[in-house]
Amino acid sequence: MVTDTGGIDDKSFNASSWQGMQEAQSADSSKVSVKYLQSSSSADYAPNISAFVGQKCGIIVTVGFLMAGATGTAAASNASSKFAIVDCAIASASCPTSSSGKATTPPKNVDSLVFNTVQDGFLGGYLAAGMTKTGKVATFGGEKLPTVTIYMDGFWDGVQYYNSKHHTHVTVLGWNEKSQSGEFTNSFTNLTMGQTITQQFITEGADIIFPVAGGVGLGAAKAVQDADNAAGTQKVNMMWVDTDGCISAAQYCKYFITSVEKGIQAAVKTAVLSAAKGSFKGGTYVGTLANGGVTLAPYHDFASKVPASLQAEINTIKQEIISGKIVPATKSPV
Repeated sequence: MVTDTGGIDDKSFNASSWQGMQEAQSADSSKVSVKYLQSSSSADYAPNISAFVGQKCGIIVTVGFLMAGATGTAAASNASSKFAIVDCAIASASCPTSSSGKATTPPKNVDSLVFNTVQDGFLGGYLAAGMTKTGKVATFGGEKLPTVTIYMDGFWDGVQYYNSKHHTHVTVLGWNEKSQSGEFTNSFTNLTMGQTITQQFITEGADIIFPVAGGVGLGAAKAVQDADNAAGTQKVNMMWVDTDGCISAAQYCKYFITSVEKGIQAAVKTAVLSAAKGSFKGGTYVGTLANGGVTLAPYHDFASKVPASLQAEINTIKQEIISGKIVPATKSPV
């Protein structure tokens, strides 16, 4: 596996991908042995991939939308090698296969693992709107990429849906789905920037924060913790992204109402095992609420704090998204 710049322990998509690799090894240790190379910058993507091609690895898993060009170029040049890429429908208009930035015919030796997170993002937004005491919630992204803004679109749209159902006026700070404008740290590693943006949201009255920025969310969590310590009572909470934050960032679990997850571990595990078993076919996997590829994590410490009526509404909306009765709005292609 080749990590993105967030690193192997980003508490988010790199860490989840590596866990999927390890789970594949545990499931079939006679055929699967895993290792990784870490990318400090985008300049490391191609050399790291090339290193594993040279080692004739059975499958090379690359992590993140930003690795599309390097992955597509390597796949096109090494037809006998197998690849999987997390968070990129390779060769789509939003995720090209070449470093030139042009979409081409998808290589048959690439398994694209993508997640329709507008769906569980919608549930997260609805939940946030139902839990806010100030009438203001907030979200921000790491970089302005489709895999980030799709979460933010869903969150924004879920809040609007709650407002329409309950005749409320909950405001979303940090993002507008219609104008596609909002707040970004322009980094998945700058925790200080995540803390600063979150502090500003709190100053503006937001009491629920949803960072879509990988490990930068730890900076947001620190700001939430500081705000509650200053107030002497827990008034600000948040939602984690990609993984169950109560597992990946357990020290902040008391502030996580839920986590808006995608099933990266299972998708990566399946891709690796398919290569090991000789059943790899390439193509695109899309995680949805219907197949369990995206979901809200358990409420953990908030299990007794989220009203039963709101939990019931969330369950109903989930089924209505699955059935197609509700189609969350997004400008991010899946």
